[in-house]
Amino acid sequence: MPAQWTGEIIGKMHLNNITAKELSAQLGYNPKYVSTVFNGHRNPKKAEQKFRQALDELIQQKSKTNGGT
Repeated sequence: MPAQWTGEIIGKMHLNNITAKELSAQLGYNPKYVSTVFNGHRNPKKAEQKFRQALDELIQQKSKTNGGT
């Protein structure tokens, strides 16, 4: 069963128009590996911290590109 934090990440990705492919690239991971983490088949150490940080970086990048603050 997937951890609650994965659902939070996916929701935040959806709200910010970020794809799993974009997140995978930011993390430097294969998209299939990211999918296994999201689906609860893998639970690597510090995954939540890494995924959240990568997502926050992507959101900042997108806001800069779209003229946000």
